[in-house]
Amino acid sequence: MAAPVDVRRLSRRETEAAFDDLARLRIEVFRDFPYLYEGDFDYERRYLATYMASPGAVVIGAFDGATLVSAATASPLSDHFEEFAGPFAARGLDPADFFYFGESVLRQAYRGRGVGVRFFEEREKAAREAGFSRCVFSSVVRPTDHPARPAGYAPLDAFWTKRGYARIEGLATGFSWRDVGEAHETVKPMEFWQKTL
Repeated sequence: MAAPVDVRRLSRRETEAAFDDLARLRIEVFRDFPYLYEGDFDYERRYLATYMASPGAVVIGAFDGATLVSAATASPLSDHFEEFAGPFAARGLDPADFFYFGESVLRQAYRGRGVGVRFFEEREKAAREAGFSRCVFSSVVRPTDHPARPAGYAPLDAFWTKRGYARIEGLATGFSWRDVGEAHETVKPMEFWQKTL
C-alpha cells in the first residue's frame, strides 16, 4: 500500500524555498499532452514570479516525506496575467470578483490517490478565507486530431464537472509557451471553467 501524501498550504517562506522544485514539477508534468510544454527555468522564473508578487496567492504542496511531489497554485484573478483577467473585463465581469486557480501539477505516480481533489478543496478554502465566492481556472484546448494526442487520452472534463465546475461558454483567451521540439513560443487557445462556492 502506498504511503500517505501530506497535502498542505505552503507559507510564503516555504514557497520561496521551494521555487526550483515548483519549476521542475511544472516542466516535468506539463511536458505531457495536452500542454506539451518545452519548459525552461527562465520561463518558469517569469511565470512563477507572478505568484510571488501577489499578496493573495497560495501554493498547495503535496509531500512524500520531505519531498515535494505535486503542487497547485491560486491567486486573485486581478493579480494574474492580463491574458487571463482581460477576457473577463472585456465581457463586463470584474476580475476582482474571481479567485483564479493556476496549475495542478501531479506526478504520474501520485495520481489516483486523492491529491487532485485535495488541491481543489484547499484552493476553494483559500478562496473563501479571502472573501471570494467565484473560482475560475483555464485549460488549454488542443484539436482532437493533434498528432501528439496519446491513444485513449481522456481530458479532465469529467473530473472538473464532478467537482462542480462548468465551462464558461464563449469566454476564451490565449497564452504563450514553447511546445516540445519547437524553437519559439506560440499562443495556445485556452478555455475557462468556473464554480460558485
